Amino acid sequence: MSGVWVFKNGVVRLVENPGSDKNDPKGKLKVLVHTPTNEPITSYAVLEKMLKAQGWERFYDDPNYLQFHKRSSINLISLPKDFTKFTPTNMYDIVVNNKNFFHVK
Repeated sequence: MSGVWVFKNGVVRLVENPGSDKNDPKGKLKVLVHTPTNEPITSYAVLEKMLKAQGWERFYDDPNYLQFHKRSSINLISLPKDFTKFTPTNMYDIVVNNKNFFHVK
């Protein structure tokens, strides 16, 4: 059994999944932001345009994922096909591979 024990009004209960995948434990929504333009990433179309500007290309190996790679490196960014399943883990993967171009707010 995993989760977080919450004590409220004299009652202790186990919360199985505190917050959703896109939220931090405090309930704040995470968003990926393109640093040079300060534009939030609202869709994969916007993200793909910005990644292509950084030299990333679409990689069509797996139909279940949206993947990008750079010819100059061995790095591969794999994202779920459905943008609603785009999590902070995916966001930080993009940030780590594109320092100075993206950040998470």
